[in-house]
Amino acid sequence: MKDHKKIFILVESILAVMLIGLVIRMFWEKSGESRYKIAVIIQNSDSSQWASFKYGLKMAAEDQNIELSVVSTGGTFTLEEEQDLLEAEISNGADALIVQPVPGREAEEMLRKMEKKVPVMLAVCAASRETEDSTLPVTGPDNYAIGKSLAEELWKDYGGNIEGKFFGIIAGEDGSQALASRERGLREVLESRGAKIRWSVSGVHAEDWEQSLKSLSKVEVVVALDDRSLAAAGKSSAANDLHGALVYGIGNSTEAVYYLDTDRVQCLIVPDGFHMGYQSLTELAENLGRYFHQIQSQEVSYTVLRREDLFTEKNQELLFTMSQ
Repeated sequence: MKDHKKIFILVESILAVMLIGLVIRMFWEKSGESRYKIAVIIQNSDSSQWASFKYGLKMAAEDQNIELSVVSTGGTFTLEEEQDLLEAEISNGADALIVQPVPGREAEEMLRKMEKKVPVMLAVCAASRETEDSTLPVTGPDNYAIGKSLAEELWKDYGGNIEGKFFGIIAGEDGSQALASRERGLREVLESRGAKIRWSVSGVHAEDWEQSLKSLSKVEVVVALDDRSLAAAGKSSAANDLHGALVYGIGNSTEAVYYLDTDRVQCLIVPDGFHMGYQSLTELAENLGRYFHQIQSQEVSYTVLRREDLFTEKNQELLFTMSQ
């Protein structure tokens, strides 16, 4: 009887080892046969504002032996268009997705459904404007802190006195969580120190910015919350269409740097696009390669650029990634 019990235990042990081996093989077999594929869907992907982000993706893909697919998109898209793009990439074999989400709770719900099919990492910000409503991981900067930092730089330039000064705020996109957080941080500092926000404009099409900025009432400073609006403000400043207003803003492109270098922008804050790309892909790759690795949100830094220190040694790497 004891011999039968020993044999039974031995057989069970062998079966358990075989089962563990089978599970391990299932999760690791791709590494020896084919590479994992990660698809990236961002709005207006060919814009120069994504250069450093895509360079970071490329470097991480090489380091992690990942097949990278950045979907070509010619501009902004709707929730339905984004969903179609995501489903198409999954059908084409994507094992994970990096997504710049369309703003809104409906987008958040759609992305949660996608997450049940493949791992999802959001880029720049969450879909929902209310951060607590989001459960999906995000790789991006602290957008609220960026808004506060920009306001602090502006306050310092005015010698610590902005009481009674009039400001205008512009943003290229409408409703995103990133821009809402940036504006909230900016307003908290400016308004607490006596500044007046005369107007806030968002969602203007690129070709309409020039006329829109001309028609707005006069302010001392125009603050641009994203790369597209900063480029528009820089261009209008160069054409003397801002009624003498100074320009401060947030951007990622070589065009934004150009306007800083030509003194059309007084201060530029640059979120670290390279590490946003690198860390988002690396985090997904680790999840794909290690079944029990839970995807975590990743915060990236940002840099305050001034014309006088634009080409210093400490900023060379940043400028290099933006030009790739």
